Amino acid sequence: MTTGVLPFQAIEKMIEAGHIRADIPIPEGQIQPASLDLRLGTRAWRVRASFLPGKAGIATRLDDFSMHEIDLSEGVVLEKGCVYLVELMESLSLPTKINAVANAKSSTGRLDLFTRLITEHATEFDRIDAGYHGRIFAEISPRSFSVLVRPGMRLNQIRFREGQVVLDDPALRALNATEGLVDEKAHIDDGLGFSVDLSKRENGVVGYRAKPHTGLIDLDKLAHYPMEDFWEPVQAPNGRIILDPGAFYILVSREAVHIPPEYAAEMAPYLAMVGEFRVHYAGFFDPGFGNENAGGKGSRGVLEVRCHEAPFALEHGQIVGRLVFERMQAVPKVLYGADLGSNYQGQGLKLSKHFRM
Repeated sequence: MTTGVLPFQAIEKMIEAGHIRADIPIPEGQIQPASLDLRLGTRAWRVRASFLPGKAGIATRLDDFSMHEIDLSEGVVLEKGCVYLVELMESLSLPTKINAVANAKSSTGRLDLFTRLITEHATEFDRIDAGYHGRIFAEISPRSFSVLVRPGMRLNQIRFREGQVVLDDPALRALNATEGLVDEKAHIDDGLGFSVDLSKRENGVVGYRAKPHTGLIDLDKLAHYPMEDFWEPVQAPNGRIILDPGAFYILVSREAVHIPPEYAAEMAPYLAMVGEFRVHYAGFFDPGFGNENAGGKGSRGVLEVRCHEAPFALEHGQIVGRLVFERMQAVPKVLYGADLGSNYQGQGLKLSKHFRM
């Protein structure tokens, strides 16, 4: 086995070998080009606070923080502003050279549904050490909308890696010189910079802001909810918007990016010093992302933005995040896009797949 992010076919082999286990068999559709979707199980707990288990372990922490246990079997509403821990269907028995990282799925992030993975004795969210044996859990905290969930729903995903896989800046510059990763001038500094697009549009809309008092979203209902019941349009006539503290925004990157088949990428935060806001990095970018858009010019990245502390003026072209590129162990046998019927290939400014736009 060689260094790199494990592709689709290697994840299949990990399942066959028992390194990834589940009581209910894992269907092929759960495997992505460079990651595996994770399914909610039937057991959950409403907890008083987010926590990391550390040396004490999850059972002890649940004794400390659990308010009550919940059976998800018939579907349960997770309330906005509350924190839940859900046992996942999958468990892991990783080889000693394979570590993993988790992230929220794109639709999860676009709903402001804060989701992180926790393992037994973890001291970090979303990071799984090589050789880990045990159950895995999702911490879920709806921030903008209450949601109805059921067992089997997929809110987060896991990516497996062996060795040092991240491209440093010189390697990223060389890749950009041959592949043209973005349709703008590449800003490379500890990853590939993403800036926000607040330029004038035909309809004037540069983004959307979540309304504070809305109805429930059933995560099984796709293209179902009227956009205007949950979102208000954001305009930027002067190429600037003022972010309100506590508000959640969907914006879009100025750059269109594509990910070559031999690489994967992950959205990471930019410098905290650039402003009192956070761009959510719900997002693994799979091999093949943006490669089928017209003319091969790539796809825009959707930015999930929340402002903190004080109102903040965000300007057109301001860098707000970065893409960290990783080498694949091999080209996946299926790529993001037509191979998978991917929801967000060729995207521009787009809400989650639950809304009618």
